[in-house]
Amino acid sequence: MLRSLLLRRSSNARSLRTPTSPFPPLRTLCTSGQTLTPPPPPPPPISSSASEKEFRKYAGYAALALFSGAATYFSFPFPENAKHKKAQIFRYAPLPEDLHTVSNWSGTHEVQTRNFNQPETLADLEALVKEAHEKKNRIRPVGSGLSPNGIGLSRSGMVNLALMDKVLEVDKEKKRVRVQAGIRVQQLVDAIQEYGLTLQNFASIREQQIGGIIQVGAHGTGARLPPIDEQVIGMKLVTPAKGTIQLSKDKDPELFHLARCGLGGLGVVAEVTLQCVERQELLEHTYVSTLEEIKKNHKKLLSTNKHVKYLYIPYTDTVVVVTCNPVSKWSGAPKDKPKYTTDEALKHVRDLYRESIVKYRVQDSSKKTPDSREPDINELSFTELRDKLIALDPLNDVHVGKVNQAEAEFWKKSEGYRVGWSDEILGFDCGGQQWVSETCFPAGTLAKPSMKDLEYIEQLKELIEKEAIPAPSPIEQRWTGRSKSPMSPAFSTAEDDIFSWVGIIMYLPTADPRQRKDITDEFFHYRHLTQAKLWDQYSAYEHWAKIEQIPKDKEELEALQERLRKRFPVDAYNKARRELDPNRILSNNMVEKLFPVSKTA
Repeated sequence: MLRSLLLRRSSNARSLRTPTSPFPPLRTLCTSGQTLTPPPPPPPPISSSASEKEFRKYAGYAALALFSGAATYFSFPFPENAKHKKAQIFRYAPLPEDLHTVSNWSGTHEVQTRNFNQPETLADLEALVKEAHEKKNRIRPVGSGLSPNGIGLSRSGMVNLALMDKVLEVDKEKKRVRVQAGIRVQQLVDAIQEYGLTLQNFASIREQQIGGIIQVGAHGTGARLPPIDEQVIGMKLVTPAKGTIQLSKDKDPELFHLARCGLGGLGVVAEVTLQCVERQELLEHTYVSTLEEIKKNHKKLLSTNKHVKYLYIPYTDTVVVVTCNPVSKWSGAPKDKPKYTTDEALKHVRDLYRESIVKYRVQDSSKKTPDSREPDINELSFTELRDKLIALDPLNDVHVGKVNQAEAEFWKKSEGYRVGWSDEILGFDCGGQQWVSETCFPAGTLAKPSMKDLEYIEQLKELIEKEAIPAPSPIEQRWTGRSKSPMSPAFSTAEDDIFSWVGIIMYLPTADPRQRKDITDEFFHYRHLTQAKLWDQYSAYEHWAKIEQIPKDKEELEALQERLRKRFPVDAYNKARRELDPNRILSNNMVEKLFPVSKTA
């Protein structure tokens, strides 16, 4: 069963419906004639009934034409490059029974395809890839669909390994595990905990398939810990041109390191061998600081904590610091109890919601009476409350600023400690559907941080306030060590290098298509400003799973391609693509645009 990947198949029962008009039926415009006794000559004067008939006739034609045009326009799906659908008379025209609709978790990208494959065994996968290669049919590898930019989606066809999700081998002594690539992170962690093992680091959520999380260069946090692809010590790759190949640092190390973060373009990752660590409890400490205080302690925070991240709250000076370290075997966890209950921590946010809902109902006469379907706000989590607050006026920077201030109060009353296993502690409630842009850039070394990471944040916050961007919280900042995978944004040949990852966000707390489109437009304005003002200055490159808006303009696209060449081994990557996938059946429009393969090369 697919978890995060949203997959729907149309059926005759659901989709073969007769479109009905929202308008009343067109009435016959001709009036019935009457039989009258002809009067004596001279004939009677011509009455106005003839002109009325003509008027009604042409008015009917006009109404029919307008209705037909509207029904035709709104009945058909938007083209592939349309990100949002406007309000429609009919949501879709009837869909064929074999058409699959696949969307990413955020609902920001969606495709329809007749070619969606889920092999159950390695032999099935090998046969599928071989046939697709011979027929030149595209089967883009797609994981759980968690990538914000839908990097795994393709209308031409996809292959998903959700049914290949087994743990194949566990070596407790060497702390290694071999798994099928379709296994989800949480599923894997649960399976190996009985051996006393776990993964070295985690991303914010656990629903990714292992094959997908390594291919896009995902990461956790901790300046002494590398991105997740560094945990891979061996992999089995099913390639179109060379069949199934086994890769490791001992078997074709150059291709191995290239393929670890291969964006799904070099082969379908079928099996992965991971270097694990001993399962351990972590002590999480959450407290509130300011950027000025952070500057004084930044080097110590990076070097002494196994995991650390900062959550900045725009339009406030609040920085939420979250550190995680192994529980001390001698002193154990602190005995301090939280100063505030959950209800007390949420009070400011709930009060703001009650105040705001009254204000916006007064402004909107159609919403003066409460909706009986609204849940009790006392039953909502903080992130659910934040979504509802932002949804009231998501593009108003003053309103969003008030929401951020309420969030700052929430975190001040949520300071404290908690203890749990690493897979429980390192997760993070990211909130609801959202647009995200995350960049990675060098931040010096662990022994000597460059402080560029904090300068980046200072300039970003100044930009938000200067441009009155309705930027919600948080701006999330994390760190990792370097990766030896050349296609990783954190690649470096220097062992001590560290990298900072900064994510900006805008939530999509509404299902209304027009409001989602307005939020989307504002988000891309926000992203464009950060790109123009910060990226080149700090040598920042976007996370592969979060690259949005591939330029349509030829010159802009060429500039992006040239910029990628400065950071990544594009020629080596394309050379491997030509050798392993000459028909580019594993590609999609995004990969083709970012890494065009010359036919004459």
